[in-house]
Amino acid sequence: MSNVGFRIIEEINRLDQQVIEGFKGIATPNIGDVMGRMYAMDYNIKSINKPGIHIVGSAFTVRTHPSDNLMVHKAMDLAKPGDIIVIDACGDMGNAILGELMCHYAKTKGIAGYIVDGPVRDLHGIAEMGFPVFAKGATPRGPYKEGPGEINTPISCGGVPVQPGDVIVGDDDGVMVIPQGDAATVLAAAKGVQEKEQEVIRSIYEGKWERGWVDQTLQDKGCVSIGRIESSEGQTV
Repeated sequence: MSNVGFRIIEEINRLDQQVIEGFKGIATPNIGDVMGRMYAMDYNIKSINKPGIHIVGSAFTVRTHPSDNLMVHKAMDLAKPGDIIVIDACGDMGNAILGELMCHYAKTKGIAGYIVDGPVRDLHGIAEMGFPVFAKGATPRGPYKEGPGEINTPISCGGVPVQPGDVIVGDDDGVMVIPQGDAATVLAAAKGVQEKEQEVIRSIYEGKWERGWVDQTLQDKGCVSIGRIESSEGQTV
């Protein structure tokens, strides 16, 4: 009998912690800019917490049948401190995949947060405890605990492929997925973008932000600039 669709891989390969920690403090837009503006999860998957949340960790993946969270419970028992449990619930909004109690348990385990392609519940309680949860929405309707599902197999979350051990970065703008093999290169490039943006901000307040590129780009693309248009009666419109 095949176990595809109902299997658990307990151990995953994680990046050196120094690389993962390097993404702390780097905004998701800076990461997206150096990844071809790709690998950003769908905008519907957003933080349910107060503004200012920022999480970084290794993806501990779960594929679950919509409306069921049996494998999510098992993933909480297996995940290591610093992991982010990333859940492919097919984007279905029928039943909450997790709630406040599971967040309290995850917090005691040192799990960094949840990313859910589906709904959660107990928004107020989760927000009050400040545990990072990114989800597609909310519903009071609870889940079943029957299976099937998979742990630590490749999944899709928010329209982005996620492999176990990929780096996940989430903040107020959304969630980025950095493939494990590209993480060190992306980190260095994103730091460069962040430093450049700080220089631009300084130049703005010093009145030195070079704006010539705007007109040059318009000219290169064939845009025609007209000072004003007059109506047939000679009035400016």
